[in-house]
Amino acid sequence: MSTAYHPETDGQSERIIQTLEDMLRACAIDFRKGWEKHLPLVEFSYNNSHRANIKVAPFEALYGRKCRSPVCWAEVSDTQLTGLEIIHETTEKIVRIRQHLQGARDRQRNYASVRQKPLEFQDEDCVMLKISPRKGIIRFRKRGKLNPR
Repeated sequence: MSTAYHPETDGQSERIIQTLEDMLRACAIDFRKGWEKHLPLVEFSYNNSHRANIKVAPFEALYGRKCRSPVCWAEVSDTQLTGLEIIHETTEKIVRIRQHLQGARDRQRNYASVRQKPLEFQDEDCVMLKISPRKGIIRFRKRGKLNPR
């Protein structure tokens, strides 16, 4: 649960922001001047990259179908409208952006795995369990507004 004006408590949004920062940084380094012209491609790559937690790309999860990318346009032979050069250039840029996205994922995975330590227990080890009192007690009677807790 996060509170208003404190997004740092929400780990999932922090993770997305970190990934987007890495992608934008890589885009600015690669394309130097005019990097802002490539923002639609960065967005395209992010929305069409496979997510391990939902097992599909965000676009596919939202719309229920795969997105037709410039690579697909070349396969459909729509090249009269876009031109082979544009398709080739766009495909190269998407590949570069995807590589940077994969690099960012790998760095974050390595960082998380270094900080995570496996827990190993032996027989008869003493461990402390933290149990919420509300979740641990099952009540079978009706809970009324004035009943004892």
